[in-house]
Amino acid sequence: MMIALDKGRILIKDEDTVQRAIITSWGKMRRDRRTKLLVGDCDLELMNKLAEIINLPPKIEKLRQKLNTIQNRVDEERIKENPEALYPYPVTKKLYQHQVRAANMALLTFEMVDPKKGEKE
Repeated sequence: MMIALDKGRILIKDEDTVQRAIITSWGKMRRDRRTKLLVGDCDLELMNKLAEIINLPPKIEKLRQKLNTIQNRVDEERIKENPEALYPYPVTKKLYQHQVRAANMALLTFEMVDPKKGEKE
């Protein structure tokens, strides 16, 4: 099986019938009859499922690990009791906890801060 990442889409070629049945059962990829490829949008859930059944190429595996790191950091931020601002937000009033939490999660999601350190890059 060959896998490629192209313009935010995962392309799979030369999969066997068992792999094709498993992958299409997830509902994340469709078979393109013209090019004879399985095509699907590149998202974390799809990459994690593919990683369970095959070894991903290094480029895709690196992207998967990066997205997992960001997702884990956002999840940690979501459950914090007393979140601290990761950045001095330009507001005049003091933010409520849920606002700080949401702003921090947005910074992490859009990679405006380093997800490993939680500091502005």
